[in-house]
Amino acid sequence: MDFVKGDRVEAMDDTITGVIEKIDGTTIMVLSDDGFLIKYLPSELIKIVDDRNLTVTNYEVAKIKSEKAQGKRKNTPVVKPKERTAPKMEVDLHIHQLVPSKRGMSNYDILNIQLDTAKRQLNFAISKKIQKIVFIHGVGEGVLKEELRYLFGRYDNVKHYDADYQKYGLGATEVYIFQNF
Repeated sequence: MDFVKGDRVEAMDDTITGVIEKIDGTTIMVLSDDGFLIKYLPSELIKIVDDRNLTVTNYEVAKIKSEKAQGKRKNTPVVKPKERTAPKMEVDLHIHQLVPSKRGMSNYDILNIQLDTAKRQLNFAISKKIQKIVFIHGVGEGVLKEELRYLFGRYDNVKHYDADYQKYGLGATEVYIFQNF
């Protein structure tokens, strides 16, 4: 429908009526009867020829609104991952989880404790035939993450990748262990 400045219009999705103040490309600025300037697209407006004699009846407006509402896609429920894809084991390598106090420890000492724990837990998972293990290392400067990737690279039956971002962010690495049954 063609609109011109000064036309009286009604919004399709609102109970707002007003007068077109400005047309700028595909945007129409409407001064509502309440005195507010509101932006609309042409597809969102209905032209009113005369306040007493509407060209579109309320029944037709309701019909158009119901058709528009039917076109919206309904939210489908989120399917949760199957139990077999969930990690079986998590290892938190933050130093405060590993020792009672880090007082007097250098960064080198902290890193060695974290790597020893990771290696011990990985060997445990291999011996118990646990297929997935998540190592939570945090973001930090990335030193521990790189050392872990180097450690995992030394194993032939291990594949490593970033863990689920939604659950862990960037601070975790997931390890998949290929089992020889």
